[in-house]
Amino acid sequence: MAGHSKWANIKFRKAAQDSRRGKLFSKLIREVTIAARSGAEVEHNPRLRTAVEKALAANMARDVINRAIQRGSGAARGEGFEDVLYEAYGPGGVAIMIECSTDNRNRTVSEVRYVLSKYGGNLGTEGSVGYMFNRLGIIQIAGGHDEDYVMEVVIDAGADDIETTDDGEFVISTSPDSFSNVVEFIEEAGLEIAEAGIEQCSTAPLEVSDDHKEQLVNLLSALDEVDDVQEVYTNAK
Repeated sequence: MAGHSKWANIKFRKAAQDSRRGKLFSKLIREVTIAARSGAEVEHNPRLRTAVEKALAANMARDVINRAIQRGSGAARGEGFEDVLYEAYGPGGVAIMIECSTDNRNRTVSEVRYVLSKYGGNLGTEGSVGYMFNRLGIIQIAGGHDEDYVMEVVIDAGADDIETTDDGEFVISTSPDSFSNVVEFIEEAGLEIAEAGIEQCSTAPLEVSDDHKEQLVNLLSALDEVDDVQEVYTNAK
């Protein structure tokens, strides 16, 4: 396959937007802490492995990462963070999924609601936009690999779909349940994984009018600035 990946525009990536090192570190530490609840062994916990790789890529010290893993796995006392998912509408009826990590739900929902209302959006009820997204494991393989070999490995791994991006990377999708096994299979095959994680993928992409584009970008940027927000997904093309 060749061409533009259908997954390329579904995720508003905070790492590229967040210029403040302290805030980025805070979000990364929370992600490591929560991921470690499912197990402190990186090799057996894909979510933790992804979180650790992001933290290392941001030049976070290894001992800081290890302390976050200890807190999350129960080896050390720490703050009780939990995952919360909010569904919302943005300018022009765009659907938005907002993943948060919080130790105070009331504070988080208040901050999210304020940002949405300020930039032309509104908080929806559970299920209001969730039906327009599928929760999938998304694995990006760096370019430079032989396409036929990548296809063979991905098929043998049991992945659901594979596409190529305009810059030559391969984007693989799989079910959340098989995500861990597929990642392990791909790594054992010697393919370089650029990024991997469980994401909210749009099933109903929406074209955004010129009148709403700037307002939508401002809204997504403002949501990204909320301390408790970890990831933001949208069905905007």
